[in-house]
Amino acid sequence: MKKGKRYLEAAKLVDRTVAYDVAEAVSLVKKCANAKFDETIEAHIRLGVDGRHADQQVRGAVVLPHGTGKTVRVLVFAKGDKVEEAKAAGADYVGGDELVPRIQKEGWLDFDVVVATPDMMGIVGRLGRILGPKGLMPNPKAGTVTMDVTKAINDIKAGKIEYRLDKTNIIHVPLGKASFSEEKLADNFQTLIEAIIKAKPAAAKGQYLKSVVISSTMGPGVKLNPARL
Repeated sequence: MKKGKRYLEAAKLVDRTVAYDVAEAVSLVKKCANAKFDETIEAHIRLGVDGRHADQQVRGAVVLPHGTGKTVRVLVFAKGDKVEEAKAAGADYVGGDELVPRIQKEGWLDFDVVVATPDMMGIVGRLGRILGPKGLMPNPKAGTVTMDVTKAINDIKAGKIEYRLDKTNIIHVPLGKASFSEEKLADNFQTLIEAIIKAKPAAAKGQYLKSVVISSTMGPGVKLNPARL
């Protein structure tokens, strides 16, 4: 893939042979984020596990202290008094059965996170084929299947993010925006990495953090030294 002039200029700032510490890496990534929009800063963490085995899965959620800088749209599947509770807590969309055909037939997906009360999972399960591949399926581990919809919505709006392994045993998550201060990005990164280290499966052997890279949407990756984390 041909890289643009702006990318190549930014790439000159990064020494590919060096594994930086957090402060240096964050500073570099911010310098490299020179697109005309506020780029997202992301972390890409390769783990020494095999996600094909259930006992080596790494999945969870963490509230980043400074949020992600993104406005998150929340859809809640609920019924009874939980509908009003979800609306009061700031859910963008709330509903039940009537949302299934809208998502299935009309392809409506104007939301970023789905929360469901446990008694609605039978209905939400019918949408598994659509929501699953997009990473939108509610999950108890991520705190998105719960009766406490107020807490779930508040956490999500405050900057809660989900992390999970992809097929290549890498976790990709947003850390914030390029407009964030270096301190805020470093704080968010530290909170994320601590959560992932805490989530280390007992079955994982050898080096757990294989490689850690942070980058902006359009910029080059900056390697961190996993041994220092």
